[in-house]
Amino acid sequence: MPFNRRTVGDCLRIFMLGALLTAGAISTTSCGLFGGKDDEPDAPVEVPDFKATIKIKKVWSAGLGGGTEFLRLALGPASDGSRIFAAANDGRVSAFDAANGKRLWQSKTELPLSGGPATDGKIVVLGSSNGDVIALGADDGKEIWRKALSSEVLAAPAIAPGLVLVRTVDGKLTALDAADGTQRWFVQQNMPRLTVRGTGAPVVVRNMVVCGFDNGKLAAYDLSDGTPSWDTLLDPPSGRNEIERLADINATVRSVGDDLYVVDYRGQTTAVALESGQSLWAQDVAGYGGLAADLENVYISGSHSELYALVRQTGSELWKHELLKNRDITGPTAYQNSVVVGDFEGYVYFFDTATGKPQARVRIDRTRVTSPPLVVNDLLYVQSDGGDLAAFRQVVKK
Repeated sequence: MPFNRRTVGDCLRIFMLGALLTAGAISTTSCGLFGGKDDEPDAPVEVPDFKATIKIKKVWSAGLGGGTEFLRLALGPASDGSRIFAAANDGRVSAFDAANGKRLWQSKTELPLSGGPATDGKIVVLGSSNGDVIALGADDGKEIWRKALSSEVLAAPAIAPGLVLVRTVDGKLTALDAADGTQRWFVQQNMPRLTVRGTGAPVVVRNMVVCGFDNGKLAAYDLSDGTPSWDTLLDPPSGRNEIERLADINATVRSVGDDLYVVDYRGQTTAVALESGQSLWAQDVAGYGGLAADLENVYISGSHSELYALVRQTGSELWKHELLKNRDITGPTAYQNSVVVGDFEGYVYFFDTATGKPQARVRIDRTRVTSPPLVVNDLLYVQSDGGDLAAFRQVVKK
């Protein structure tokens, strides 16, 4: 029987927290792991063929360590502007010169790394699948501290002045002292029995940290002591069973000015006022991979790898296409005049932000790209689940 690679990721995402569902609620048949008529609609389209309208050049590439293609971990590059930091699941963390790819240092943490890194230029922070958080010196990679938390870390931590914020899969958001890792405060949301594997990364905006949770709530907390500033239930769960009631917010929130933008698994993209948590507009666009926003638009990777652009101020649809349907694309990244996504075969695609028309395609390797690309100055950095890191640049015609 043919093996459906596209739906393996979906099955890995759904897991039980606590008690299992009744027998037969989730099975290899319902997940479509093996071929048959039922899974044909979810088969990925072929790599699209189109004429490139922009030129993308690979500037440098490097190996990071052991690959993690089957695990689908939240390991993606981070930068302080002049350096790129990246990690592999086998515990290796590397720093590179952002311009030329020269390796500056490599540290072996001996941890099963699963989230991060994040950096403020002084420290580099990562989380592991066994609940450890580790901080390394950004200049030399030497360990500064490590802290055991209550459960798995599946998103990059966030760094604020004096604090490291970490989201764990048990619904906790924990603030650690950036100097020594001691716990300053934590908050916890109630978790449903069934959730989608993964968590959104916390985002620091002004004097608050904002995070989405598996119960469908978006919440903001005061950085100093974790006091709730507001929380809002974006899309109330409904349905006859736990699967229909999935309402996870697993995509990282994006902020532009005084507004926040968030997409949930259930079926909604929402603009929220930063100061109050009040919904400004909502569109019926579901997504797991994530979203990006610039001054004009919000870009969303849909549940079946559709790509959307919404007008940021109103939420009205600017364009949509299904050129990459079911190719398990990453969250989008805005780069130059393009919106960029990777897919499950290591391809990276560039689309015109104004029209959605395809502009270019490159390939990092033959393994999945899970984390959204990273933009630093005029370079685009892509990390594959196979352990490769590459920098690309758009070649401007003179």
